[in-house]
Amino acid sequence: MYCSLMPISIAISQQNSLLCIILPGENLHSKFLLVFVCINSRDDNGVIAGSWDNTYTYGVAPSAWTGSVDILLEYYSSKQPVRYGQCWVFAGVFNTFLRCLGIPARLVTNYSSAHDNNANLQLDFFLDDEGQVDTKITKDSVWNYHCWNEAWMTRPDLPVGFGGWQVVDGTPQETSDGMYRCGPASVQAIKHGHVCFQFDAPFVYAEVNSDIVYSRRQKNGTQVIEKIDTTHIGQLIVTKEVGGDGMMEITEEYKFPEGSAEERLALETAVMYGVKKQTTQDTTYQPQMDVDMDFQVQKAVLGSDFKVTITFRNKSRNYYTATTYLSGNIVFYTGVPKNEFKKHSFSAKLEPSSSSTFDVLIKSSEYLSDLLDQAAFHFFVTARITETGKILAVQKATVLEIPMLRIKTQGEMVAGKEMSVTVEFTNPLKQTLENVTLRLEGPGVLRTMKKEFRQIPANSTLIWEVKCTPKRPGLRKLIASLNCDALRHVYGELNVQIQKS
Repeated sequence: MYCSLMPISIAISQQNSLLCIILPGENLHSKFLLVFVCINSRDDNGVIAGSWDNTYTYGVAPSAWTGSVDILLEYYSSKQPVRYGQCWVFAGVFNTFLRCLGIPARLVTNYSSAHDNNANLQLDFFLDDEGQVDTKITKDSVWNYHCWNEAWMTRPDLPVGFGGWQVVDGTPQETSDGMYRCGPASVQAIKHGHVCFQFDAPFVYAEVNSDIVYSRRQKNGTQVIEKIDTTHIGQLIVTKEVGGDGMMEITEEYKFPEGSAEERLALETAVMYGVKKQTTQDTTYQPQMDVDMDFQVQKAVLGSDFKVTITFRNKSRNYYTATTYLSGNIVFYTGVPKNEFKKHSFSAKLEPSSSSTFDVLIKSSEYLSDLLDQAAFHFFVTARITETGKILAVQKATVLEIPMLRIKTQGEMVAGKEMSVTVEFTNPLKQTLENVTLRLEGPGVLRTMKKEFRQIPANSTLIWEVKCTPKRPGLRKLIASLNCDALRHVYGELNVQIQKS
């Protein structure tokens, strides 16, 4: 959608889902229009009700929506929050809302996004004596990804240089001054660690650039930090490229290169501004220098077996033995585990000045029955070095490849003339899909259409043909989604060029 660059300023007061915007009227001396942007339903019955528990009774699964229009129309007609949304739905609707107001806006996705629960600008993962994560006291989490918005505006309430793109987030994660809201936070302020500036800058900074601290409390009460991972969070930050469907990386707009002096200085600045000083000094950190550990998860298609390969690199001249634990969890995309489906331990002998690899097989029969919306897993590998007592820890998220919907067209693609659109899908699972819903939308080509199918047997192909008459010429996009309890996040899209009649 076209965004006009109209002059905008911010009233220094937040509303539910994020900000209070003042729009100028006919001229600078005319009345101002006060617009309250209310996207999430927490606190004041905003547009969308969120659900993250894989249960979407009496509503639409977040993955089934194909656009913002249906959501906004339903909210307008019912005057009730629309069920259901997750972060990309909140961000998509908010983007539409902002652009319709003439505010330049874009949607941003942050991969490996931190959720810092206690505002200390780091993620704390606590290990037990065996080196496994203590889930009872570990409250922070890493989202596989998180989506928010940026809105372009001046910030007369901040020093010069902190205007431009501002983070605004409609997803209700944490309260800010008692309400579920986040932003506007200056992207430039985030990059330089100036988290003292409003609004919610510490939370956004932690999302993109916090460190993961693995620690263990000894019997004498001393907390030992086993590892600090400075590179896991905010690995990739992207938005949609201008004039195309590809993605444009904007990581450098949020932070300096990982490990650079500038990036560490920004962290020190953020800690100075944003973290309460510790009253006791009972923490020690003695990193493991002799041995490195990492692992890779083999790419795989939904329903297939795959491997996790763990690699040790012994940089010393000593022989070591590593007691290794692998924990595989089926997780929501927010990093919250549903259940542990794989638990594997083994002893690894590490030769001096050499690398060793170990494979762990993950069978489809181990995960298929409990799989969640996005076929997402979280693997946590820890290893305790017998000779030194040191603990190594690495965590990674991965998703299985989900098959796409195939969209085809037949007939002349001319405005005012009937054409045919076909959606095809082959069931990749070894089970029958039941109560399947297909949605198809194409702005300027066809209104949102929905069709339900009672069953799709294993390995069979579904074909849905729709007749439509495009109303406007130009480059258009057809979008389709498939949704059922056993399989979600199945999409397809196709660009079509509609000719003039």
